[in-house]
Amino acid sequence: MQISGNTIFIPGSTSGIGLALALALQAKGNTVIVGGRRADQLEAITAEHPGLGAVRIDISDPASIGQAADQVLADYPDLNVVIAMAGIMMIEDWHHPASFLESAEAIVTTNVLGPIRLIAAFVEHLQSQPDSTIVTVSSGLAFAPLRVTPSYNASKAAIHMLSESVRLQLSDASVKIVELVPPAVRTGLLPGQESSEFAMPLQEFVDEVVGLLESQPDAHQLLVERVKFLRYGEARGDYDQVVATLNAADPHGN
Repeated sequence: MQISGNTIFIPGSTSGIGLALALALQAKGNTVIVGGRRADQLEAITAEHPGLGAVRIDISDPASIGQAADQVLADYPDLNVVIAMAGIMMIEDWHHPASFLESAEAIVTTNVLGPIRLIAAFVEHLQSQPDSTIVTVSSGLAFAPLRVTPSYNASKAAIHMLSESVRLQLSDASVKIVELVPPAVRTGLLPGQESSEFAMPLQEFVDEVVGLLESQPDAHQLLVERVKFLRYGEARGDYDQVVATLNAADPHGN
């Protein structure tokens, strides 16, 4: 993915990593469209940041994804990058089904079916562009599990393997598949995470990601240094130690 000259749609970009990345990519000379569920948030963001486009989308709703895709492609026919940023994370206790069943279903709907439906809505158009990219967003927890978030871990492992598989299938097309693999970042993904010392500062993370896009335009994975401890534990042969360290660092997942 080239760092500038793109038209980029980012569902799930009204806060956190999504919004920070949208602003950073806009500053690099891209046309950026943010997406989110709440119209008032989108209006506030576009008022504060002139030049950003905005489209309402609920990534958990297939009809909303279809409507958003129609609007984006009508308004931005040069679209060549989709970043599937939207995701949710919840703490669960699998001793008791009342604690996890509803959240597990919501996580799978948003974190797995959401990106699948999003890709389905845009992949034909992206294949018509000479240079296009789908950016998926997994997690360091796809490679080493956090005890308190089983469904989230599993959803991100699914996104990792989906990215690997779709990349193979689309190797004959103009569409690149790039997997962004964040560590814990100081956002509102979980209560208390925005102030967690264990999590990476948001702007530091986004700056490093943009640097990776500039220096590694053909990368299949975007790995900031802080996530490599989780990503490569099995390859290094210290997976058990990685899992133990991760789960001892902060029992609430922050």
